[in-house]
Amino acid sequence: MSKQTSAFLQDFSRFYILLILYEGPCHGYGIISKFRKRIGKDISPSLVYPFLKQLENENLVKHECKPLGAKERKVFELTKEGKELCANLFKRFSNLVSSVIAPTLSICANCGCKVFEGGHREKIKGREMAFCCVHCAHSYKKNHKAR
Repeated sequence: MSKQTSAFLQDFSRFYILLILYEGPCHGYGIISKFRKRIGKDISPSLVYPFLKQLENENLVKHECKPLGAKERKVFELTKEGKELCANLFKRFSNLVSSVIAPTLSICANCGCKVFEGGHREKIKGREMAFCCVHCAHSYKKNHKAR
């Protein structure tokens, strides 16, 4: 893997760490476990803990030592500034993803909802039309026969 690819994946990993913290307080091992469970990949503690320390130094995260089971763990939580940063990052990321996905969406000819994958296509009066489901296709045909 190239250095550039590795750096990109680390940035994605950091982004996902922020997402986990945005969902609520979590200790370091909890972040590692959630990452592995959701992404299906391991994340190195040597990425997680220095990043948490960096966030803490920038007043974006705070920690509190809490007993969890037989051990005491540092539980990390986003500060108000950290939550605001995340909200802005997620909004920008959402806009980026939307602009990438938009060209691949179909619009249901009946209800107007956006369909990313699947859906139902039918030829009506020689024209192929997109619907979100067979029920919308049926409703469309029923409503357009009466006109």
